[in-house]
Amino acid sequence: MKRTRVLRTVLLPLLTAVLLVGCGRPGSPPVKGPQPEDLPVYQVATDFRLPDSRTWERARKRGRLVVGVKEDQPYLGEKDPAAGRYSGFDIEIAKMMAASLGFRPEQIEFKTIASANRETALQNGQIDYYVGTYTINDNRKKQVGFAGPYFMAGQSLLVRRDEKDIKGPDDLAGKKVCSAAGSTPYQRLQREYPKAVLVAYDTYSICVDNLLTYQVDAVSTDDSILLGYAAKVPEELKVVGTPFSKEPYGIGVPRGDDALRFALDDALAAHERNGDWKKAYEATLGLSGVPAPTPPPIDRYPTS
Repeated sequence: MKRTRVLRTVLLPLLTAVLLVGCGRPGSPPVKGPQPEDLPVYQVATDFRLPDSRTWERARKRGRLVVGVKEDQPYLGEKDPAAGRYSGFDIEIAKMMAASLGFRPEQIEFKTIASANRETALQNGQIDYYVGTYTINDNRKKQVGFAGPYFMAGQSLLVRRDEKDIKGPDDLAGKKVCSAAGSTPYQRLQREYPKAVLVAYDTYSICVDNLLTYQVDAVSTDDSILLGYAAKVPEELKVVGTPFSKEPYGIGVPRGDDALRFALDDALAAHERNGDWKKAYEATLGLSGVPAPTPPPIDRYPTS
């Protein structure tokens, strides 16, 4: 009981405050995130040219890249509303890609784009490329191109640090599991783990609040998102088990701009080889305590 009271009176208000930034509520305090001095510095390519890419040429003429991202995913793509600074693993991927394309950090304009608007933003030229938990699939390839993948996510489980019984989805029988209402993770739990007691809310931040106050036993969505929440309070939360789905995250580009797509594939491979990818992970999602995984193979699929 004493531990629960401590969580309610000390930890929960702090975590709730930072997590509410993802909900976009007015007056939320600055988010907790990776500090600039702890992040890698990427070498900017000099004399880089990509004349076959209309997207790159347009960015060169305007003098900056416009990159679509998310702003409400802890340690992946998150915006500090006070400073206006974006941080997270996806942001680092976007920065290292920009460096390889010859653009300095101050030449990157991050633009928040909702998931439902990603394809339209790429098709209309509102952004040059998109990095934000963007799963590659065949239907999306009909509308946009993808470089990568740069990370293989999968549905997983977030539990309290002191949880001993839940090590994977097969341990969910009779356990209260929270996920976003109507989401793919929620539907997968319904279909494949019917003995779990499902609880649904509009946002994962509410699920995490309920996990910390012992109202639910686990939260389930992509492990990348869960790692971000665990990185907020690694002394209280952890991600357990092996992911039970595959979600390859790619860099979205305008469909038909294969020159840009292949240049980003080359850049991603180079940053994986020189250690930048691992350093970026360790400075962001790695703060959850989960070691850097091996990056997935890059899929240089044929021209579109």
